Amino acid sequence: METIVAGSERESLTYDVAIIGAGPAGLAAAIRLAQVGTESGRELAVCVLEKGADIGAHLLSGAVMDPAGLDALLPHWRDAPPPNLTPVRSSALRYLSADGDLSLAQPRSLDDAGCFILSIGQLCRWLAQQAEALGVDIFPGFVGAEPLYDVENADQLYEHEGVVAGVVSGDMGRMQDGAPGPRFEPGTEIIAKQTLLAEGARGSLSERIIARYDLRADSAPQSYCLGVKEVWRVEPGRHQAGEILHSLGWPLDSAVYGGGFLYHWGDDRVSLGLVSGLDYANPYLDPFAEMQRWKTHPRIAGVLKGATRIGYGARVLVEGGPVALPKLTFPGGALIGDAAGFLNPARLKGIHAAILSGKMAAEAVAELWRDGAPEPGEEALGYPQKLRHSALWAELWRGRNIRPGFRWGRWSGMLNAALEDRVLRGRAPWTLRMAGEDRAALRPAASCAPIDYPQPDGKLTFSRADSVYLANLAHRDDQPIHLTRPHGDAALTTHGAAFARAETRYCPAGVYVWEEGEGDAQLRIQAANCLHCKCCDIKDPTGTIVWTPPEGGSGPHYTEM
Repeated sequence: METIVAGSERESLTYDVAIIGAGPAGLAAAIRLAQVGTESGRELAVCVLEKGADIGAHLLSGAVMDPAGLDALLPHWRDAPPPNLTPVRSSALRYLSADGDLSLAQPRSLDDAGCFILSIGQLCRWLAQQAEALGVDIFPGFVGAEPLYDVENADQLYEHEGVVAGVVSGDMGRMQDGAPGPRFEPGTEIIAKQTLLAEGARGSLSERIIARYDLRADSAPQSYCLGVKEVWRVEPGRHQAGEILHSLGWPLDSAVYGGGFLYHWGDDRVSLGLVSGLDYANPYLDPFAEMQRWKTHPRIAGVLKGATRIGYGARVLVEGGPVALPKLTFPGGALIGDAAGFLNPARLKGIHAAILSGKMAAEAVAELWRDGAPEPGEEALGYPQKLRHSALWAELWRGRNIRPGFRWGRWSGMLNAALEDRVLRGRAPWTLRMAGEDRAALRPAASCAPIDYPQPDGKLTFSRADSVYLANLAHRDDQPIHLTRPHGDAALTTHGAAFARAETRYCPAGVYVWEEGEGDAQLRIQAANCLHCKCCDIKDPTGTIVWTPPEGGSGPHYTEM
C-alpha cells in the first residue's frame, strides 16, 4: 500500500530531514546535518527513525573499522572514543583444508594497520549520543513502513510517481489478519523536505524507492553474501586482543564464494563467523551448517576451547561494488550506506564507507537550503558529485574487479584478485560485473549433490533453535506475518521439490518449516524466529517471499554484534 500526503488523517510530525535507519550512515548524516547547521547559522530540524527497540539492536557486522570515516566526521573522537575499541595488532590470511591450513600472503587491500575491531552496535549507540547532543531527534522502535508521496506538488517529470515527502511509521497493535486490535495505534506521518534512506542492505523502503524511480537502470546487478556470526567469551590464555584471522577454503566448496573471520577484541571477546556468497548454485548448501562445521577446524576450535558462546546473529551484506550502486538520489531524498551498497568487498569493510556516504549526502542536502527551503522533490545532486571526487570512490573503484572475479570459482577468483591487488591496482582497462540476481543462480536439486552435515554437539556446534535463543528475539505472536507472499504459497509449493525446499536451509533462523500431511506439504512460517537478515527476500528462487518490517521494536536485540 502506498500513502499519499494529500488527504491523510494520521497524526503528523514535520522535519526538514528525516533519516530512516540508525546505523553508521544514518547517524553520520544526522551528525553532519547538525554540524553544518551550526556552522552556517541555518539549523535544520532532523530526526532519525530506527526499527529496532534500541539503537544497535538490529546491527550486526564483523567488525573491523577503518577510522577514516570517524576522522572526517568527528576529528576529535579519540578524546572520548566508543567503548571496547580494540586496535588491530596483527592480521593473517589462511587457506583451510579439512584438518590443516596454509598461510597466504596478505593482500594489500586487507592491510588492517591503523584499524580497530569493535561492536557495530556499541559504535552506533555512541554515535547516537553524539547526534542527540547536537539536537537530533532519534526515535527507536519506529519503523519507516511506507513512503509518503506528494503527487500534487510534483513537477512534470514525476507527475505519475510523485515525489517523496517523508514516511509513515508502522502501525502498532494490528492482529494477524491485519484488523486493528484492542491496543491499535496508527502510524505517524513524518513529513520531510528530504528523506535519507539508511536502512542497510536490502532495505524494504529503499528497494521500493529504487523500483519506483528505476534507480538501477544503469547499474550492474547487486549481489549479496550472508554473514552468520557468533560472539564468544574466551579464556584469558587464549585471548589475543587485536588479532585478526581471515580464512578461505574449507568447508565451502570451491564453487562457492566466501570465507571465515575470527577477531579478538575487548577484554575476553572473540567475534567469529562465516560469510557465504548468495550466488551459490546448490540448493542443498546450508550457510548456517557450514559455519558450524567451520568452527570444528583445529585452527578455530583451539581458540574456543573452554569458551562460552554468548551471542548469535546473521545479516546479508552487499557485494556488488561501485558498478552496482544505483542512482543515489531520487526526488525528495537519497540512498546512503549499505541501502545503496557502499561496502567494499575487496577490503572486507563498510563502516567507514557508510559514514563517509552519510556525511557527503548530508552536506549536499544542507546545500539545498542555501537560498531558502528547497522545492518539493528537489534532488541533492551534489551528493554523487562529491562521491565521484572523493577518496572513498577511488578506494571502491580500485577494488571493483575482485569480488566479480569469483563468479568463475575460487581458483580463478584468487588468481584475478592477486593480479588486481599486486599488479593492476585498479588500473585494469576492463570492469567485471556480477552475472545477475542471486536467486537466479540456484539450480534444480536434481542436478546437484546433497550435502551431509554433522549433527551439532551442543558444545562447539549448535542447532538453529539453540542459536536463535541467543539473539534475544521479540515478536508479538499475534501481529501480521511480515514475511509476505503476494502471490500466495502456490509457487513455493509447486517449486519446493524442484529446489529441495531450499528456504529451510538458506534461512539461518529456521523460519520456514514444511509440514507433511495428507496431500501436499504445508508451509509454516515461524515469523517470530526471524533475525531480519533479509536472505529469503534475496535467495528465494521463485521470488515469492517479500520481507516487510514487522511492528517497531520487533526482532533481534543484539548487544555486542
